[in-house]
Amino acid sequence: MGRVVLSVFTSVDGVIENPHEWTFPFISPEAMTVGLDQIRAADALLLGRVTYDGFAAAWPSMTDEAGYADRMNSLPKYVVTTTLDRGEWNNTTVIREDPAQRIAQLKKEIEGDILIFGSAALVRWLLREQLIDELRLVTYPVVIGKGARLFDESVDTRVLRLTGSQAFSSGVVALTYEPTGEGLMDPAAARRAATASAD
Repeated sequence: MGRVVLSVFTSVDGVIENPHEWTFPFISPEAMTVGLDQIRAADALLLGRVTYDGFAAAWPSMTDEAGYADRMNSLPKYVVTTTLDRGEWNNTTVIREDPAQRIAQLKKEIEGDILIFGSAALVRWLLREQLIDELRLVTYPVVIGKGARLFDESVDTRVLRLTGSQAFSSGVVALTYEPTGEGLMDPAAARRAATASAD
């Protein structure tokens, strides 16, 4: 069974907008290896309309010796949108109706990771629908101060379980989380639970 996996570059203050403007100084061979392993483990891409349009305009003309671009271009792509009839990028399927049901079905049909890059609005919706299995937040040691953030006030409080971490020599840290499906306990309940566990 496949897993829906988010991979996103984020600043320390949670900004994900225009990462090409602030990630470049921190590129390292180890981070590039992790990125290559990640795309090789994916069996499909799941994208929102804005991210899809940006990728579709850029990736088809890209090449690299490691084969990253070839993998991006050859993977099946699913774009969740109500404003696009068909995708021009290779192997694109448009999901217009019943996206929750369609994505749940994709998870049954696909064996490997269904990888999401960016696509903040889609990610927020997927979290509400409990369809994301893993979040990989690649955190860069920079404060941007302004710009779009992955999570905003529309996101309910969520508890995540840390399942992995990797620090790179550049100062970048990759944090891997799984949603627990739980919200935060209210303070009184948290105190009672802490007291009970100490007894």
